[in-house]
Amino acid sequence: MLEFHLGDIIFQLVVVIILMLIVSKFAVGPVVRMMRDRQTHIDDQLKAAENSQKEAEAILAKQQEELKKVREQANQMLETEKKRAEAEGQELLNQAKARADRIVEDAKEEIRTEKEKAVASLRDEVAHLSMLLASKVLEREVSEKEHKQEIDAFVKQIGERL
Repeated sequence: MLEFHLGDIIFQLVVVIILMLIVSKFAVGPVVRMMRDRQTHIDDQLKAAENSQKEAEAILAKQQEELKKVREQANQMLETEKKRAEAEGQELLNQAKARADRIVEDAKEEIRTEKEKAVASLRDEVAHLSMLLASKVLEREVSEKEHKQEIDAFVKQIGERL
């Protein structure tokens, strides 16, 4: 059967303890250090990722603000250009209206001048024909019937010239 020898058990116990000390000194220590280093590295990576995310969010917020400003400037520029174009259009319209009014006034003045010339010409013609009729009447003595015929011819001649 199995016999237990106290000497063997103590020897084996001492060997196990020595092996545990050797393993703990040479194997467990480096493994624990490696695990600690790994955990530190992971923590550093997480902190760096969080910092990068915060920086990215800050950059995004800044870019969104800049985009908003650019849009506002663009809208303001569009509004300014729209007002300027409307003002130029109104100015062109006013100039065209003024030009049309001048043309109408010039035409009215020309019509009035031509009318005055026509009236003056007609007066001259009537005076000339009156003088002609008077000279014919004075050249000969006419009867009342001939006098009436001369006046009718004179009126007819004036009507044809008008």
